[in-house]
Amino acid sequence: MFSYLIRRIAYGALVLLGVNLATFFLFFTINTPDDMARLNIGGKRVTQQVIDKWKSERGYDKPLYVNTERSGSERFTETIFWERSVSLFTLNFGRADSESAGDIGHEVAGRMWVSIQMALPLFILQVIASTTFALLLVMFRNTRFDFWGVVACVLMLSISSLFYIIVGQFLFSRVLKLAPISGYAPGLDAIKFLVLPIALSLLARLGGEARLYRAMFLEEIGKDYVRTARAKGLAEMGVMFRHVLRNALIPIITSAGSYLPYVFLGSLVFESFFGLPGLGSYVIEAISKQDFAIVRTMVFLGSLLYIATYILIDVAYTWADPRVRLS
Repeated sequence: MFSYLIRRIAYGALVLLGVNLATFFLFFTINTPDDMARLNIGGKRVTQQVIDKWKSERGYDKPLYVNTERSGSERFTETIFWERSVSLFTLNFGRADSESAGDIGHEVAGRMWVSIQMALPLFILQVIASTTFALLLVMFRNTRFDFWGVVACVLMLSISSLFYIIVGQFLFSRVLKLAPISGYAPGLDAIKFLVLPIALSLLARLGGEARLYRAMFLEEIGKDYVRTARAKGLAEMGVMFRHVLRNALIPIITSAGSYLPYVFLGSLVFESFFGLPGLGSYVIEAISKQDFAIVRTMVFLGSLLYIATYILIDVAYTWADPRVRLS
């Protein structure tokens, strides 16, 4: 397994390098440093002196890839690519492009904990609720409960997240006044601000996940080992949890694991609508300000998190099924 993990980490590093190169090339092909300066200063009719000052403050006055005026290692280290792209691998994110934003690393470190406070409970509740609901549908298959449960899943799939947010805020904040409509407070006071967005985000994904898991369980329940377990006198509950659920863990791990980076990076829509100062709202603010430094950083972090997650998924396969060998 150790050699397999080393190879996967090496492949992941190559993928991360490719994403980093592609992102840098894309951003600086679309906009030159002068264009970025005009966007952030606020207008096209700005003097070249103001543009040069903005570029000098943020290190955009240097060559993109190679400094022809220097020799040796300085030809590469004193470039925009080295300072704004290669430095990401050391988690040195530098300064944001917009005037109102500061050090990106400081902002990410602070906002990360807000996103984690929403991501961890949401991820755990999502797996438990979806798996339990799907198991109940399979246990009562071909009944009215199963029929209306599938109908509910399709309805939940068909409704946009914005609908859940608008109705949830109106009902639970405006009418019932059970939760704040938006905002955030540190410490234990954060619970009252996080309960509603977590509940609505859970509801928005429950239909799709439960329907997927139901299909997996139905496929397992018709296999020979399940009929053998029933023939031995094992109760239906034991069949479902000791056999069906256990043998369906690999696709569940794959599905749940692929969603993990999304919840940890923050839900763009939910954090924005509920005023949570997490990474999701940070990205939305950066896009609205056309702050390419923040967007490049978040693309890098997203790629890093996805690569790490899929390596963890492979390791989790060996825990879920001892027959799986990583080689």
